[in-house]
Amino acid sequence: MKSILKYAMLMENHKPYIAMLFVQFIYAGMALFSKAAISKGMNPYVFVVYRQAFATITLAPFAFFLESKQTSLSYNLIIKIFLISLCGLTLSLNLYSVAIKYTTATFAAATTNTIPVLTLIIAVCLRMESISVRKFPGLAKVLGSVISLSGALVFAFVKGPTIKFMNWYPETQNQTADSIAKDHPVGVWIKGCLIMLSANTAWSMWLVLQGRIVKQYPAKLRLTALQCFFSCIQSAIWAIAAERNPSAWKLGWDVHLLAVIYCVS
Repeated sequence: MKSILKYAMLMENHKPYIAMLFVQFIYAGMALFSKAAISKGMNPYVFVVYRQAFATITLAPFAFFLESKQTSLSYNLIIKIFLISLCGLTLSLNLYSVAIKYTTATFAAATTNTIPVLTLIIAVCLRMESISVRKFPGLAKVLGSVISLSGALVFAFVKGPTIKFMNWYPETQNQTADSIAKDHPVGVWIKGCLIMLSANTAWSMWLVLQGRIVKQYPAKLRLTALQCFFSCIQSAIWAIAAERNPSAWKLGWDVHLLAVIYCVS
């Protein structure tokens, strides 16, 4: 009994860390499913439209019933929400979906480490946060940013040998390595890296601007639902302009639908 209580207290004290690990697992799954859907022929822009549409439909009931307290929405605030939706959700997700077409799911998951670095840089440039390297918290932020950015750069540019751990099927492994090298030549890979960096920069800008909007509109569920709704409209316009083939909009009972549903989480 004492051991159970001790375990429960340990879980309670480390709840934020456990939640962060859980979120990272979800992000890794999003990268895998997004890559699978786009590799199977789904248009990246159409994928974002369906993702934002499903997210809006899912969040709308919770936002309406759980946040019953009415919060006034001025025209000025609606414009601000529309603009940060364009920057953070529409631009970031569309660039992310295009970048993952030219890279891999592993790279996409690894480069999320650049988001805290970019967020810190943007916040410092906008004078929303200050850093003092003479104090331990400021030094820890700088050191953590350097380590995170270094890890992302290693994934982007370092190409090592094939890992042969538990190499039960060497022929299949060699074929897989050859296919990856064929599908991701150096020029295409660098292009994907730059697009992914742009996506993460847009997402970081959205995180910084999000703080000010939340202070003006504290209904977080409604704010998220509104942003998903605006992003769905913006992404639909983008997708229609980029993809004129009606067959690209078909959504069947396959990995495309599964990826869209999973990424709503």
